[in-house]
Amino acid sequence: MAETRKVIDCRRFPADKPCSIAISGTEEDVVDLAVLHASSVHGHADSPALREQLRSMLEDETAAREAA
Repeated sequence: MAETRKVIDCRRFPADKPCSIAISGTEEDVVDLAVLHASSVHGHADSPALREQLRSMLEDETAAREAA
């Protein structure tokens, strides 16, 4: 059974610097890339709290596509 792909879309969250990045893949890959994006583009520090916050924002890719 294939793992459900997850997605996080930066456009859906308020930020000082608007952006159009969307990341999809396995949950761990998405969280890792979202942390990299949040720290390098938006200035957030990589921390367990940031990772947990990003993890809570993940959506199933199919559901996110249908909502768009």
